[in-house]
Amino acid sequence: MILRGLSVLLVCLWAAAAMADEMKLAVTTSFHNSGLSDVLLPAIKDDLGLDVHLLVVGTGQALRLGQAGDVDAILVHSKPAEEAFVADGFGTRRTEVMYNDFVVVGPAGDPASIARLDGAVDALRAIESSGVLFVSRGDDSGTHKKEQTLWAAAGLDAETFEATWYRSVGAGMGAALNAASGMNAYVLSDRASWLTFGNKGDLALLYAGDPVLFNQYAYLPVNAAMHSHVNTVSAMQLENWLVSDRAKALINGYQLNGETLFTFNAQ
Repeated sequence: MILRGLSVLLVCLWAAAAMADEMKLAVTTSFHNSGLSDVLLPAIKDDLGLDVHLLVVGTGQALRLGQAGDVDAILVHSKPAEEAFVADGFGTRRTEVMYNDFVVVGPAGDPASIARLDGAVDALRAIESSGVLFVSRGDDSGTHKKEQTLWAAAGLDAETFEATWYRSVGAGMGAALNAASGMNAYVLSDRASWLTFGNKGDLALLYAGDPVLFNQYAYLPVNAAMHSHVNTVSAMQLENWLVSDRAKALINGYQLNGETLFTFNAQ
């Protein structure tokens, strides 16, 4: 009887240890499409012995997965939504890890003449007034949230736009870029997704550089006080790794055709 009890205990301890060596992380499509996860995940496995299973979704869906306790942590890029997530008790803290920027991509001929403008808001206002096709992700992602913010800053409401020129695809960054390529339309993209996108067609990067297009990525562990089953140990291990010199070297060293896709800025 004692041996049987010991066997059961050992099995339980083994199962707990196995669980501690894996975790679920919700990440944005823009992060995953960049290819950076293919660099980071093997290094995390080597350094921590940790298998990180990614759920690739938009920022809005990633936050909802965290709220439901369906993941152990999230890596997203919409600061106001992230701060609300923590303030509402769903996340324990928000740790900034890296950044890149948003860019406006469109037909190489630039029919709305945005390349010569001084600000991103002016660029979107020019697209709206020209009536040239524009593709929106329309999926409550971090990129979609940024686009909505820019339209609002331009004094415009995307909810009122005519579908004749404003096409909401309700999909990830890759699908939105594909739609824009097929329609020869303008689209807001994160720089990493644009650089790694292989079906550019006649599209070109037409506008970038406005500070308002800054694109910060942050890591948020899910709060075990809300969901006791979350793997807080592994989530903390991953957080410590993401702000380490090892992660810094890999993130800053990740390039495509000589261009850096992300810049590490963890404190």
